[in-house]
Formats: sequence, structure tokens, C-alpha cells
Amino acid sequence: MIAKSGKDFDIILISGEYYDDHPLSPVGIIARVLDAEGFSVGIIEKPETKDQFTCLGAPRLCFCVTAGSMDSMLHNYTPLKRKRMDDPYNTVTRMPNRAVIVYCNKIKQYFKSSPMIIGGIEASLRRFAHYDYWDNDIRRSILYDSRATLLVYGNGEKQILTIAHRLQDGEDLRGINGTCIISKEYDETFELLPSFQEVKTDAIQFCKMQKGFSMYKNLAQEYDNNYLLQYAYPTYTTCDLDWIYSLPYTRKLHPHSLLKMARFSVVTHRGCIGNCNFCSLSLHQGERIVSRSEQNILEEIRKLTTHPDFKGYIDDLGGPSANMYGMDCENNNTCRNDCLSCDSLDTSHGRLISLLRKARKIEGVKKIFVRSGIRYDLAVQSQEYIKELVTHHISGCLKIAPEHFSEKVTDLMNKDNTTFDEFVSSFHILNKQKKQYLKYYFMIGHPGDSLQEVQRLRDTIRRKGLDNVEQFQLFTPTPMTHSTCMYWTGINPLTLEKVDTICDYKTKKILKRILLDIKKK
Repeated sequence: MIAKSGKDFDIILISGEYYDDHPLSPVGIIARVLDAEGFSVGIIEKPETKDQFTCLGAPRLCFCVTAGSMDSMLHNYTPLKRKRMDDPYNTVTRMPNRAVIVYCNKIKQYFKSSPMIIGGIEASLRRFAHYDYWDNDIRRSILYDSRATLLVYGNGEKQILTIAHRLQDGEDLRGINGTCIISKEYDETFELLPSFQEVKTDAIQFCKMQKGFSMYKNLAQEYDNNYLLQYAYPTYTTCDLDWIYSLPYTRKLHPHSLLKMARFSVVTHRGCIGNCNFCSLSLHQGERIVSRSEQNILEEIRKLTTHPDFKGYIDDLGGPSANMYGMDCENNNTCRNDCLSCDSLDTSHGRLISLLRKARKIEGVKKIFVRSGIRYDLAVQSQEYIKELVTHHISGCLKIAPEHFSEKVTDLMNKDNTTFDEFVSSFHILNKQKKQYLKYYFMIGHPGDSLQEVQRLRDTIRRKGLDNVEQFQLFTPTPMTHSTCMYWTGINPLTLEKVDTICDYKTKKILKRILLDIKKK
């Protein structure tokens, strides 16, 4: 049973976001997974008062706490640390700063003996000592400040089921893959990261910690008189994803849901092989692709056509990068090499092209949009895919993210733009008879960037005639990324070479003004 009222629930989920019974809602997925295994689930959205925290009473097994699909500090503040007052949803999506910690401390106050499990982006990417941009300092693992029993990192469906069954059977919570726990000791199966005290006071040790991060290892980090232990991430398979996304989501949304434009979206895969240094996805979803089966995806689309509110349009078909579907590694459990540089990587897009063609033929489907964003460096390796995409699956424009045109900066981003012109040329050739166009995303202020580099970026954008600059993002250091490590230490953790960074807000504002000039002209 899933409900937001009543009492005597096995598990109560507390979220900084509104609950949607939808496969893109973190709480929605966890609730459905637990329900499918026979656990009764209560849900409390965005609680503020004692009455709201205590309205469902104490759960039989545990509370599960998440900020939602975004870190609360990133949600609440701009890259210049201003409150996001211009967000049209600001009044209805508010959440406290450091929501996971706030919620857990309230639960501890009202329900002293109830176990607390934390998860989601905010918990996952703050599971070790980390640089916090808003404090401009090193914070310890969120597991300490939240006083939670256990932390789930990454996608947590397998973990939460194991936790629920162990709590139900009165068993210990130690040793669950994909979780972190505080322990007085660790054994030889764990690799020891630099301690909290070392990374707080020594930039080189912070870099060493960054290089040591992995989802696929047992890791330990020392704190005062104890250790933060990470148990290696569980293996998620195609069968796992097929089951998760086949659960009976009603796609009923909260009136103020942020998923309105994605209500009839379909997830095709998880993970990303891009390994961009500014992105934390590889330490949350993993750096390998796990695709759903074609049959399972097509069946989901068929079910959508029977939904009373479905008008024939799939809002999005994709994942973190839409055209990585089907690029699974056959040695996913053992290989740790970079997929993009692997000769075995299948970049033909054959599985994806087949999926798109079959999906379009389903009765009741008028159009399937691909809005997830694509990796154009992969797309150029299949002209057939580009043709398929521009002919059938974009809504007037396609958004791509070259990020920057400075080789110095893109190298530090681990971003290869050498195929940009080739992709743009292919796109325009295929669109001679269509009024479709490209929109571009750029990032400024990344480590290695400077006033001179941004001026060159502006000049390159003008020289290439890129009129449709959709957005430029000011780099925000988020926990656990290589780029954040560079920003804090001024050192590239992979080479230990010095990296220039822009940290003062005055210069950051100047960078913004340089690119704003493009949009004015």
C-alpha cells in the first residue's frame, strides 16, 4: 500500500520534493519497488512542522529520507550563491538548506529509536568528505551530520529491498552492497582513502582521495575513532531495469510537480560513459551503460497509449545521454577501462535505431521526441542515426552542449569537441528541407578558464555563426567531481599539475557579461 495518510506503515518516505507516482520521481520509484515486495509505504512531502513530521506516526521498520532529484543547496542557490528568487516554482518547491540533515535531525527529535536510511543525490554525492561550495570548506560525510543509520548511494532499488527485508527479519545492516555505514573498524577487503583530517588540511591528500573514489570497490575513510565504510555498488542488469520500469506507475503528478513536461517520458537506460570531469553521474549511476530490453521499452509505450490523458506524444525517449542506449559493455562486471576509448564499443547506434523505428509504428503514437540531449561525438559515427533523429524525433530544434571551444578548458573538462563542426555540417545537410535548427549550451568559469578564454569563446561563437546560444552555465562546484577537486585545490588530481581557477564573484560576473553580449547582438 502506498499512501500519504493513515498509520502503521512498514516504511515512511520523507522527501524534499513532491511525490509523483512516476518512474522519473525518486520517491515514486522507491515507493513502487517496496510496494511490489509487499511493504506498506507512507509518504511525507516537504515537511516543516512537528505535526507534518509526526502525522503518520512511527514506521514499523524505518524512515527513508531524501532531498529528491537535486542537492538542496544547488536547488536553493545560483552559482553566485544568490537565492533562486527568479524560479517560477520557488514558492512551491522550497526545501530547507541541507534538507537531508534537517529532516533527519527532526526525525531524531520526534522518533528517537526509529532507524533512518538516507539516499538520493544529496546523500549519495556527500557520502565521503567533500568540498562544499556554499561553506567554501571541507565537510565530513553526511552520514555523520544526519546521524542516520545507513546511507544508500546511487540508484537504490536493490539496496532498499535488502534493507527492508533485513530489518523485517531482525538482521544486521552491515555489508549491503551500495550502502555506507559508520564502523569502529574495517578489514582487508577495504581500500583506505586519506582520512577526513588529511583531506581537510592537505590539497595533495584531497587529490589522492578524488582519484581513489569508485563505485566498484569497498572503501574506508577514517574519522575520529571510527571509519566511514562504503560497500561496493551492486550490479544492476537489464532484467533489473525491466522489472523496475514495468511496475504499475499511474503517472499521476502532484499539482505543482516539475515533471509536467515529462509526464509521458520513457527511460531507456542508466549510466553514462562520457566521464566529463564536471559531472558526478559516474559516481552516482555508474560509468557503464545498462540498457532496458527493446521489448520492455516497447511494451511500456504500448501501455502509455491506453492512458486516458495520453495524446499520442512521447515527451522524451532516452537517458542521461539519449544516444548511449545499447552501448552496454559485455564485461560490465569486470572491465574498468574507459568505454569511449575502447575498440569494442559499438557506436553504430543499431539497437537504438531499431528501437526508434519499432516505437514509431505502435498504434496510437503520433511522435516520439528525443529531448534528453545527445553526445554528438558519438552521433557522428552513425550518419544513419543522425538522419533518423532529425527526420523523426526532434521538435524544431536539437540541443547540444559543446561546453567550450578552448582546448585548454575542454581538456580539463575531459570533453572532446573535435567533431563539433562535422556534426553541425551533417545536421544542416539533412535539414535542407526542414526548418529545424541547433541550440547550444556552454559552460564558463570551469577550472582553466579565464577572461581571455571566454573572450575567445565569444569570438569563436560569432565566427562559427552560432546564433542560437540557448544557455551558458556558470560552473558550480558540486561534491565528488574532478572539476570540483581542481576548483578547491588548484591542482589537477590526475596529473598533480597546477590549474588556474576563478573563485572571486566579481570576475565570474564579468565572464557572464562577456557571453551575455552575444545574446544582445
